[in-house]
Amino acid sequence: MFRTKQLSERPDVEARDGSDVRKLLSLDGGSVAHFKLGPGRTSKAVTHRTVEEIWYCVSGSGEMWRKLGEDESVVEITVGTCLTIPAGTHFQFRSGEEGMCALAVTMPPWPGEDEAIFADGIW
Repeated sequence: MFRTKQLSERPDVEARDGSDVRKLLSLDGGSVAHFKLGPGRTSKAVTHRTVEEIWYCVSGSGEMWRKLGEDESVVEITVGTCLTIPAGTHFQFRSGEEGMCALAVTMPPWPGEDEAIFADGIW
């Protein structure tokens, strides 16, 4: 009934956007994963078909570009920054000199690799 998991030392998978993903836990309503983008790297732009996410930066820094319809913005990300990615949002992120790590809550739980599709990005 109860589950506990330590963050693994190595990534479980490389996300379609190019970030390293360490899967954590999930329940019926959502899942949590740890994302890492190495120093000075830029992810590939993607959009999610059905899930929405909340990201929280736990180390490093960077920037996040998001576009949904006519709404578009680029925000600076530092430790403690929390942001949302509604379903259908095109997004791309890049890390600073020290890289960036974030926890992401996905709602509903991540359904699989086909969820993320490539999109036109800003960088």
